[in-house]
Amino acid sequence: MPQGGREVSRRHSTPQARGGRPEPDRCISTTDPQPTAQSPKGLAIVLEESNGKHGGAQVNQLEQILSRENMQMAWKRVKANKGAAGMDGMSIDAFPTFARQHWERIRSALERGAYRPAAVLRVMIPKATGGQRPLGIPTVLDRVIQQAIAQVIGPLFDPHFSTHSYGFRPKRSARMALEEMERAHGEGLRFAVDCDLKSFFDTVNHGLLMNRLGRKIHDKRVLRLISRYLNAGVILPDGEREPTPCGVPQGGPLSPLLANVMLDDLDKELEKRELRFTRYADDFLIFVRSRSAAQRVLRSVGRFIEGKLDLVINQTKSKAARLGECTFLGFTMSRGKLKWTDAAVQRFKERVREITNRSNGKSMRQRIPILRRYVIGWLNYYGHSHSYTQLLKLDQWLRRRVRLCYWKQWKRPRTRRRHLMALGISKDDVKLASRSRKGYWRMAGNSIVQRALTKQWLWKQGVPHMRQQWVDLHYPTPSGVR
Repeated sequence: MPQGGREVSRRHSTPQARGGRPEPDRCISTTDPQPTAQSPKGLAIVLEESNGKHGGAQVNQLEQILSRENMQMAWKRVKANKGAAGMDGMSIDAFPTFARQHWERIRSALERGAYRPAAVLRVMIPKATGGQRPLGIPTVLDRVIQQAIAQVIGPLFDPHFSTHSYGFRPKRSARMALEEMERAHGEGLRFAVDCDLKSFFDTVNHGLLMNRLGRKIHDKRVLRLISRYLNAGVILPDGEREPTPCGVPQGGPLSPLLANVMLDDLDKELEKRELRFTRYADDFLIFVRSRSAAQRVLRSVGRFIEGKLDLVINQTKSKAARLGECTFLGFTMSRGKLKWTDAAVQRFKERVREITNRSNGKSMRQRIPILRRYVIGWLNYYGHSHSYTQLLKLDQWLRRRVRLCYWKQWKRPRTRRRHLMALGISKDDVKLASRSRKGYWRMAGNSIVQRALTKQWLWKQGVPHMRQQWVDLHYPTPSGVR
């Protein structure tokens, strides 16, 4: 940020940002101008201009990472993902100008092993189960470099990962992990080991992780760069800098791949024992036929995780239980079919209440597109549940909540009379409804208000039709059939 007319560029070059550590060979000096917004094509142009100036005939892993094509692809991915600024305050829009001015120096520093990543900015986000989860936001530059690294080393590891690992992998999804749970239940594996890894992303042993990365990555410069990312530290909400002697900060493009690399040994161990399981990142279930088998596997697998991987089992949350008593990715099993957890439904209602809250200062025309995006996205994930009856209740609740929102916004009796009459309600009924002293929620369920704000009228305004979306997900129309 500008200080006395001179920019402290991303804190990559100042002793204050480095916690006093001497680093004579820096990539960005304090004389660099403040980056400004420019066309995102800037990075592609500067990379094209620098193509062919570096590397030799023998292209190794670092040169693959820094190649023009790979960096362009990384920038496109980071740009598409958007995201907040890191510790330097640089936005996605400001990055192309910054890259045009400084990429040559940054690339040279990366090749010489002199590049030092910036600390990640720590923010706290609510956890689905309560409490807060730490999230690390790298700078845009470090997100681009991490993405470039992941694009090159990912194909080295991914083909060797377990077929039961579904998190953050090409052509794999949470839906596939849940289908594995359904199949296991259908094959008579009605008990499960629900093993919770305590603060997994904060407790990964760097030495063990680097050892596993070294099995496939033979360029020591790449290993050194990844190690520096792991040890870059975090900037806490109060501005203090905290070292990261262990852990993989959530939020960077490289973190999901590193998590899969770390847990691949667990997958291989479970396969060696011929145990059926499904894993999505650090969430996994192991399926067995009896409670005693589940208890035995929980103990033995716990010893492997804590002894071989140096991770911590959360003893209060881990359990050996019937599959219907376990939760996985927001779902549980009921009578052999997927069902939303109560917590997932509660989070849905809380978010809808936030969008339709009368104090947020937005008109219904502004709220409904926000509501629509959220509900459609939520149902695209959770809609694969077979809870049709529960879906109908939720759809009805959503419409009542929107009617409540309209009734609140109309507020004055004369405003309500005008709208009700415009929607075809008789004068006598308008008089009854507009003068009612019942609360908002009760009036949202009132027959007069429902006749005014019909389902069809609400859908026409853009309110999501949850039932229809559920039907389309479960019974898609064949292509070419209307």
